[in-house]
Amino acid sequence: MELYFLGTNAGVPTLQRNVTSIALRLLEERRSLWLFDCGEGTQHQILKSPLKLSKLEKIFITHLHGDHLFGLPGLLSSRGAQGVKLPLMIYGPPGIKNFVETTLGISQSRVPYTMEIIEHTGGILFEDHSFRVESALLDHRAESYGYRIVEKDLPGSLDLKRLEAYGLKPGPLYGKLKRGESVDLGGGRWIHAQEVLLAPKKGRIVTILGDTRPCSGVEQLAAGADLLVHEATFMEDLTELAHEYYHSTAKQAAEAAARAGVKTLFLTHFSSRYKDVEHLQPLLNEAKAIFGNTKLAEDFGLYPVQRS
Repeated sequence: MELYFLGTNAGVPTLQRNVTSIALRLLEERRSLWLFDCGEGTQHQILKSPLKLSKLEKIFITHLHGDHLFGLPGLLSSRGAQGVKLPLMIYGPPGIKNFVETTLGISQSRVPYTMEIIEHTGGILFEDHSFRVESALLDHRAESYGYRIVEKDLPGSLDLKRLEAYGLKPGPLYGKLKRGESVDLGGGRWIHAQEVLLAPKKGRIVTILGDTRPCSGVEQLAAGADLLVHEATFMEDLTELAHEYYHSTAKQAAEAAARAGVKTLFLTHFSSRYKDVEHLQPLLNEAKAIFGNTKLAEDFGLYPVQRS
């Protein structure tokens, strides 16, 4: 599981940073890619990256401001032009279905794959044997949501020393035990999976927020997360401006991370007034003074989500 930032700027793109889009690479977990927001130019960013539209399984849109979804029609059309057949699910606030269908319809864009658009107002949006995705309302001018991606716990590894003591060699029986089955050793002797499996591997939690002012929804989604992606549009000296425009400062993001007990905080969605990494350093310093494990997201930055 890895995060790949395709755009980290707020409002409009600059020469240094594109507008918002974040990919969650789940190649080992489900051989797929999930995308969170799709600002203008996202498909161009993907062309410059190791990401492939053929792996794209789900798109989650946080809110309907242009810098978070103007890249969607082009990306959907290009995915079809590449001959991708993998079905696609799109999740977003009320209005996302009308936006997608209108833009694709008026432009006569051909989408030769199955596409399902799910409008939501929060709650559990998706769940299978390996992942659950939850959403909650944030505080922004438009109806904005955050997403909490929960990886379910994985079975523990086999205790090889104990298996060796049983005289069991590597082979198909290992697979049965790993799946939780029991194995007949003959002569009335059995090995039960719980006897030779180590403790389960705890699943990881990633929280990706849309634009927001400080609010209860942030901490609800971020509680205990391994990684939190939080907007930091301004520094603390512009707190009043941030509040007026329904955004957060780097300090406010750090305070939320500390209250929620997250392990790592990534700041993103930077105002264009902070033109390069040098100008962003004060935002990082401001946040790290409150929450030490804070990092700046960078366009084309790839960040593994570490297991606890």
